[in-house]
Amino acid sequence: MKPKIHENKKQMKKMIKTIKFITLLVISFVLTSCNGQSKIKDNASIASISKIEVLDFHSTHRCMTCNAIEASTKYTLKTYFSEEVKNGKITFQVINIDEKENEAIAEKFEASGTSLFLNVIKNGKETKLDLTEFAFMKGNDQEAFSKELKTKIEAELKTL
Repeated sequence: MKPKIHENKKQMKKMIKTIKFITLLVISFVLTSCNGQSKIKDNASIASISKIEVLDFHSTHRCMTCNAIEASTKYTLKTYFSEEVKNGKITFQVINIDEKENEAIAEKFEASGTSLFLNVIKNGKETKLDLTEFAFMKGNDQEAFSKELKTKIEAELKTL
């Protein structure tokens, strides 16, 4: 009789291991299939994004023109594009390149000091427009700066 009991215990242990394995396999399948759907949705939502990011990079120590570029950019967005900013079609970021948390974005745009960019995102694809030269040339003349920046943003909005 003892050998039979011993054999039954072995079979029970084997069956428990099999049940655990199958349970683990089912859980893994469920988790990976849900995760995959989430990634597909995330990729689809990223691909459908169309907006303009206005990025004003600067260093910690700023000159009068650098401050004027920021002020004129804010003025332009508030005056002509308040609705687009409100609904997220246009975003505005002021980024200090000297701060550690901004290293990656500064590197992405190759911003080493005061720089102004439009990052036009059409269906998830980014196009970086460097407006730094224009910004420095017109930065101290708010009217001229605003007029030209407005024209550039309007042209890009039409392509979205």
